[in-house]
Amino acid sequence: MRDAVTSLIKNYDVAGKYFDRNAIDDLKKYFETGSARVQAAAVVNGNAAAIVKQAGLSLFDELPELIRPGGNAYTTRRYAACLRDMDYYLRYATYAIVAGSMDVLDERVLQGLRETYNSLGVPIAPTVRGIQIMKDIVKSQVEAAGISNSGFVDEPFDYMTRELSETDV
Repeated sequence: MRDAVTSLIKNYDVAGKYFDRNAIDDLKKYFETGSARVQAAAVVNGNAAAIVKQAGLSLFDELPELIRPGGNAYTTRRYAACLRDMDYYLRYATYAIVAGSMDVLDERVLQGLRETYNSLGVPIAPTVRGIQIMKDIVKSQVEAAGISNSGFVDEPFDYMTRELSETDV
């Protein structure tokens, strides 16, 4: 897993270039938000179970067919699997927030996810909606904790929803 700094260095090293103004600005932006990124991760860490629970309740209120007989979250086992997956997305989103890089999402979450969900008959649209709901909850909690300029919180959640939504399922 790479962070924003190692990714930037790798890209410039491969090109055989010194850092230019854009690279310096990217590094400056990353380091200026470093403390806020760590604080945001602490907020998520301290509230992860509640975030997942609240997101699950909101998702199932919005899409009650998921928990009705025949729905993908019907039965206790499937319901628990859904919440487990939401926790998984939240955890990796937190890693990406701290790293300032989406590489961890590609490496650990998104590669093969669509294929796995397709083979299991798991619909992608509710997954995407659940990730969006978690983003809103996390953003609200981070802002309530007094962390300003929290735009970086959106990045991993938006990245996952965009990547999962690119393929018609």
